[in-house]
Amino acid sequence: MNKKITPNEIAALAQRNGYTFAQLMALIEVESSGIGFSEKTGRIIIQFEPNWFKIEYKDWKAHQGTWINNGVSDQTKEWIAFDNAFAIDPDAAMESTSIGMMQVMGFHWKELGFETVGAMWDFAKESEANQVEIAIKFIKLNPKLDKALKNKDWPTVAYYYNGSGYKKFNYDHRLLAAFIKHSQKQNLS
Repeated sequence: MNKKITPNEIAALAQRNGYTFAQLMALIEVESSGIGFSEKTGRIIIQFEPNWFKIEYKDWKAHQGTWINNGVSDQTKEWIAFDNAFAIDPDAAMESTSIGMMQVMGFHWKELGFETVGAMWDFAKESEANQVEIAIKFIKLNPKLDKALKNKDWPTVAYYYNGSGYKKFNYDHRLLAAFIKHSQKQNLS
């Protein structure tokens, strides 16, 4: 099974969920590094969040390690921090990490319909298409976000997907530019 998502898979996911190809591609392009798996190691892309681990794992002060100093970094360092936290409390570590190309946090596992956080990770590790499917489930949980994506209301999409600091990174402008680019490509074919 190929882990890379194809344009046909994106088009099918978009159609099934009431989006256009360009709307979903804009979100994928801006919200992801463009890949769901490390080209070097083949492992799923992660961002381990120490602040969330402190919330998910109540006894964290007694188990400090390399995980506590993690910041946005390369995947090697992310995995070192994650593996250290995982050795302390596997579920809390997985819940405290955003995964895949769409970077949905693990603590959303239950509301996304998974029986365990590990089941969410297993699903995401299968393919980038599954990772986008997780992101769509996340979007559908918030009717305002879902409506904003369908209406191409990029500031609202950016706000609900990234939080109130989205302007700092120009997420709304980047979403609009990506949407225009993918709309033009679609019209050419």
